[in-house]
Amino acid sequence: MNVLYAIGEANPFIANGGLGEVAASFTRSIREKLINCRIVIPLYSDIPESMRSKFKYITNFLVPVGWRQQYCGIFEAHLSGAIYYFIDNEYYFKRNGLYGHPDDGERFAFFSRAVLEMIKFINYPPNIIHSNDWQTALIPVYRKLLYGQMKEYKNIKTVFTIHNLLYQGQFGKEFFSDVIGLNSWDLPVLEYNGHLNLIKGAIETADAVTTVSRSYAKEIMEPCYGNGLDEILRNNSCKIYGITNGMDTGRYDPETDESILKNYSANDISGKAANKAALQKLFHLPVDDSVPVIGMVTRMIDQKGLDLFREVIEDILCNKTQIIMLGTGDALNETFFLDIAKRYPVKMAIKVGFHPDIARKIYAGADMFLKPSKSEICGLSQMAALRYGTIPIVHETGGLKDTVTDCADGNGNGFTFKNYNSEEMLNAINRGLELYCDRAEWNNLIKRAMSCNNCWQNSADKYIRLYKKLTGQE
Repeated sequence: MNVLYAIGEANPFIANGGLGEVAASFTRSIREKLINCRIVIPLYSDIPESMRSKFKYITNFLVPVGWRQQYCGIFEAHLSGAIYYFIDNEYYFKRNGLYGHPDDGERFAFFSRAVLEMIKFINYPPNIIHSNDWQTALIPVYRKLLYGQMKEYKNIKTVFTIHNLLYQGQFGKEFFSDVIGLNSWDLPVLEYNGHLNLIKGAIETADAVTTVSRSYAKEIMEPCYGNGLDEILRNNSCKIYGITNGMDTGRYDPETDESILKNYSANDISGKAANKAALQKLFHLPVDDSVPVIGMVTRMIDQKGLDLFREVIEDILCNKTQIIMLGTGDALNETFFLDIAKRYPVKMAIKVGFHPDIARKIYAGADMFLKPSKSEICGLSQMAALRYGTIPIVHETGGLKDTVTDCADGNGNGFTFKNYNSEEMLNAINRGLELYCDRAEWNNLIKRAMSCNNCWQNSADKYIRLYKKLTGQE
């Protein structure tokens, strides 16, 4: 089976966030299952020249963009057993930054159609084209409406993954005739509430639609989570699958992580105490193993539960505990928590900024990890916390609900609260602080957390089953 994975970014060449890490980790896991999987991304000028110099030129051709034809070059790179294709057009991609340009719609409409045109030239006939988010949402639309009856395309199946439903690729109706270039009778596929909506088009035309957690797949069919598309999603519920993202367990491994003071494992967790002391020292808090440390690595915005945290933080600090925060956010939250840290200098510390090495020190050194998000599509940090034996405290939503189960019955791996309110969150935190006093039970909980298997291989198995179902190979 051949899979072509189309996405807006991919490590190690270029990434704007977690999406680039998903592209690299997920496709590597697919290949490890002996499924051919190649990646295609735009040839951004921000890709380092040291990498670009090793690219191999394949060919060039013209791509229709509305009423005009645009140059497209194809380059190829081989890295760590993977094959990457790069779509070249300097007018669209020789710029600073990946996204956020006024003509992003045209840029990625070109990219989506170029991916399909490329298939004629690369000697890699895909069984599946797997596209991701609004930037590649036109691929299943074009495949079904323009290319479906052509010899090279009629047996290709399309999978579309929603990573973030907040960004849907919405444009005015003039975008249809000026850029997209479909027949006028195809307009209803993309039209929604008086605008064009590219994700709506992908949901309607893809052979399968996936989200990055099981619970989120159900939640987005409800008005409060569907961002206006819940009706469209309900109408297509028969082809929507929730497959929880995995994590790169090689990159996040307390046995080998060079960012932490002392390595440790589920079989020997003694090194965690040294990491806790080092973390307390790093944040200028009293070094005391008897004091439970609650860590947070988060965007400091209310959507991540900071509104709940503001309501009860002083109640939390009345307990025997320390709180360590890392992240950036809006002025309200940054100012509020910096002020709390000044008022409680021996109980709370905060560092504003993006510091991956410090994040890993928090995963390794904290006792608990608070992530009370109002909604969470999937989430990586709670899985990283589990991997390092730092017990998550989470709101039961999306990927948090799928990866963290309450330990009240003695079998779970964390502390959860069902309803989004500060009283329930405070109760979950207090249960964690109480259990921490029973060090034998707490150590058992750490070992259960570290034994959780959230690796990408599990997710890859589910996607491969889906691919085989779509292509009649199961």
